[in-house]
Amino acid sequence: MTAETQQRILSAVDEGFDAQLATTQAFVAIPSTRGAEGPCQDMIGDLLRERRYEVDDWHIDLDELRDLRGFGPIEHDFSKARSVVGTYRPATNSGKSLILQGHCDVVPTGPLEMWETPPFSPVIKDGRMYGRGACDMKSGTIAALYALDAIKKAGLKPTARIHFQSVIEEESTGVGALSTLQRGYRADACFIPEPTNGKMIRSQVGVIWFRLKVRGFPVHVFEAGAGSNAIMAAYHLVHALEKLEIAWNERAKADRHFKDVNHPINFNPGIIKGGDWASSVPAWCDVDCRIAVLPGWSIAECQKEILACVSAAARDHRFLSNNPPQVEWSGSCRKATSW
Repeated sequence: MTAETQQRILSAVDEGFDAQLATTQAFVAIPSTRGAEGPCQDMIGDLLRERRYEVDDWHIDLDELRDLRGFGPIEHDFSKARSVVGTYRPATNSGKSLILQGHCDVVPTGPLEMWETPPFSPVIKDGRMYGRGACDMKSGTIAALYALDAIKKAGLKPTARIHFQSVIEEESTGVGALSTLQRGYRADACFIPEPTNGKMIRSQVGVIWFRLKVRGFPVHVFEAGAGSNAIMAAYHLVHALEKLEIAWNERAKADRHFKDVNHPINFNPGIIKGGDWASSVPAWCDVDCRIAVLPGWSIAECQKEILACVSAAARDHRFLSNNPPQVEWSGSCRKATSW
């Protein structure tokens, strides 16, 4: 690329930046937590049609994905789940094809009182946009779309096929991206404009979600010693899993992509529910957990290690040794990739 061509593209980016920013704000303003991504996909579909891309908009059918490599089962209603792909086709195909992919799903907002401004009323302050999903990754999705606009405005035409993909479920299973593969979308390269530390990343972790189901022995609190507290027993298991996290991070030091990354494996007990009455020793406790896995690690083998860890910890506990906990696999996402 000549310096003159590069400058034309950069100038086109600058000229379209205000419009890009306004589109990003409108995109971030749409609440697209799990199960509510439809309006975001509607917006992407409209933006692609305005630009005369071929638009493919379909509902995700889990039955078509279950047997595919990389499928991650999870507890969720997918009846409204959709993927949207816009395709650019040159008159003559003479270059390398490209996929640009972004996800529109966002994580829950958490307590609203902890936000300085409403999560779905994005504001710009000191050169940053604040709103749920602004960074992860709605700004990247819109930036990719406007990058294609800038190329066109600069008087250039890509010489190969481009698929612009808007998917869901990046935050958990990855079935949105998987559905595009099942649909037949392929390219010579894929670029995901998610701003991870503002750097190009060629490898990423996958995740396993699981639920610890712990049962105790309920008694009134005045004779607590005669019962067994399920919540405290769950803490015992969590501490054991923290040791597994340490062991997996040691293993990661031998990985060619992650050996220089500090603590790539993170274990998180993210949701805890238990007990029915503050004056009763709790009879039950469920803990929803997430732990990372590296590219090349077998999900099935890692699950066996989790089960072994929980089982060993239970044997070392007065009550759980005779009342072992259950582990339910509540999801997995094989985002782990490398090249």
